[in-house]
Amino acid sequence: MTILAATSADPQFLREYAETRRYLAGRPEKPKFSPDGKSVFFLRSAPKDARQLLYEFDVATGETKELLTPDALLQGASETLTAAEKARLERQRVSARGFTSFQLSPDGSRLLVVLSGKLYVVERANQKVTQLKTGDGACIDPKFSPTGTHVGYVRDNDVHVVELATNKEARVTTGGTDVKPNGLAEFVAQEEMSRFSGFWFSPDGKHVIFQRTDHTGLERFGIADPMHPEAEAERFFYPRPGKKNAVVGLAIVALNKGKPVTVTWDAAAFPYVTTVKWPKAGALSVVVQNREQTKAQLLAIDPKTGKSTLLVAEEDAAWLNVNQDVPHWLPDGSGFFWDTERHGGHELELRKADGSSAVSWVNPAAGYKGELGLVGFEPKSRTLYFLGGDDPTQTLLFKSVNGAAPQRVKTLTEGRAVENAVMSEDGSTFVITATSTKAMPKLTVVKDGAKAGVLPSVALEPSLALNLELFTLGAPHAMRAAVIRPKDFKKGTKYPVVLNVYGGPGHLEVLEVLRENLVLQWLANQGFIVVKLDGRGTPRRGRDYERAIKFDFATTTTTDQIDGLEQLAAKVPELDLSRVGVYGWSFGGYMAALLALTKGDVIKSAVAGAPVVDWRDYDTHYTERFLGLPDAQPKAYEVSSLLSYVKDAKRPILLIHGTADDNVYFLHSLKLSDALFKAGKAHAVLPLSNFTHMVPDPLVTERLWERIAQTFKETL
Repeated sequence: MTILAATSADPQFLREYAETRRYLAGRPEKPKFSPDGKSVFFLRSAPKDARQLLYEFDVATGETKELLTPDALLQGASETLTAAEKARLERQRVSARGFTSFQLSPDGSRLLVVLSGKLYVVERANQKVTQLKTGDGACIDPKFSPTGTHVGYVRDNDVHVVELATNKEARVTTGGTDVKPNGLAEFVAQEEMSRFSGFWFSPDGKHVIFQRTDHTGLERFGIADPMHPEAEAERFFYPRPGKKNAVVGLAIVALNKGKPVTVTWDAAAFPYVTTVKWPKAGALSVVVQNREQTKAQLLAIDPKTGKSTLLVAEEDAAWLNVNQDVPHWLPDGSGFFWDTERHGGHELELRKADGSSAVSWVNPAAGYKGELGLVGFEPKSRTLYFLGGDDPTQTLLFKSVNGAAPQRVKTLTEGRAVENAVMSEDGSTFVITATSTKAMPKLTVVKDGAKAGVLPSVALEPSLALNLELFTLGAPHAMRAAVIRPKDFKKGTKYPVVLNVYGGPGHLEVLEVLRENLVLQWLANQGFIVVKLDGRGTPRRGRDYERAIKFDFATTTTTDQIDGLEQLAAKVPELDLSRVGVYGWSFGGYMAALLALTKGDVIKSAVAGAPVVDWRDYDTHYTERFLGLPDAQPKAYEVSSLLSYVKDAKRPILLIHGTADDNVYFLHSLKLSDALFKAGKAHAVLPLSNFTHMVPDPLVTERLWERIAQTFKETL
């Protein structure tokens, strides 16, 4: 494969795109209200800086002030992260540095931040900063106790607390080791369940329920830095399909020690702990799943005995999705909201405290988003706020009063958009994050339906304008599609096509957003038309649409992509279907390679970034959810493996992979390259030295997209 010179249209954009963290640097992130609703706290960096600072916005005056900087705490020292901290940020897909999170005390008087593994408490009244006196080692998952008297965290594989009045550390759990840690969420909980914590305080702050994890017998994958063979490889526990999983248990212990109380449930039948909640009012709640993820139970736990009582049982012939928003207990503990898909789509029910008397509050037709889509509940007016909408390309804020038909909330957002929302405790004020195909994310504070101000951004605005059009395709699946034309598009001229693909579970490509399409517009401006399609297997189109890929990642997904291309060509005659390339990353990388291997009559070349090659080498919770257990479903793994199609490969594939990827390990691309090489098939491999599943480095990002464009210029 010949490498062309690095020339491109809009060269200044690509450099700027890379240096600004894809135009997110300088924009407010992670807004949180003070308990009284008078202030909004948020993180923000400089326009071309990864280090985030802490700010406060006054709702009454609309003024913003800087509260704390990483430099003030480090005092000239460099920020350092342990392997555990880096892995945790990787699981959360966080590429920023400096302050990546913060906590507010329950009364709002203090702020808690972590930097270089050390904990700092800020007094809001006088800006006094106190470093907590913790022992050696990074402090993971720090949080205030509900009473605000202690800060809890995991250090050296055990839960610890610092009493703020004395600034003295105490160990809460004992005996934790690397193999058997206490208080930490295991890999699949973080990566696949969106559960990043492994310990939770009781409402009175006197007890902790914590996770016990046993990795005994679990495989460990090593990641070495090929550029530094003298360095020791880092090793991570990694569960592969059909093999041993981490064994997870729960126990409850008092802060002043005492013997832990073991939480009991049928862990043999339900080994996964997906969710734990200990509300101010209502039951200590735990959600567990069977390994096949076709059954789940919501359990109420007796804190004194550890015994469990069944509140809700869910079952689905294909799989059950995890939603960390539920159970969402009412403030008085009289009941809780629950998310179910048993009626064909995400539905919010209100149940009594014992799990009975389920009443549909938001039915599937409302398009409730599911995971992380429940914004809040205001008990006085009995108003539930949630994210939803019947158009999968948009996400809007809705409310349902006392279970009545949902209504869109006035948010000052105009036209089609994707919204997110954070609500104050009293339900009077919101921070609305809104973006569209015409605007980057903007965070507006709305109080009592009126604009109170905007969280200020210092970000650079993109220098490219989108030339994008969205389509709803025809029968039988009414797929959503996007077409991005070059800026100098000439009607009637045939253009080569780049199919930007993901096509898998839990992710949509076709959305009313600007940022995710910017680099694709840059690619289109090199002389292509870029196309995106959301076929069966993608979310927010109902239960059956999403679960059409059960036991087969390969057939339905590729059929829909090719069918979508053909339907689009009838609407956009400038698409030259004799010159089609495909690009994707992660599951999209898998799809790109799969399309090149199986649809070579349409696809002429592929760029596959970090692809899963053999699903037997990916993690248990993700893979077994969709393909089942390997011994029970060997055909599902065979038909879904890229290795099954190497012998018939006709088109060149460029494989790109970070050598330090601890999600989709580098072994995947090596395995496919080895098979292609031995079969005499054209391909190339671009290893990204010591990069993980993300590529945050500006120079590497720039060079990466130049290489992608060069590849398609040559092959198409």
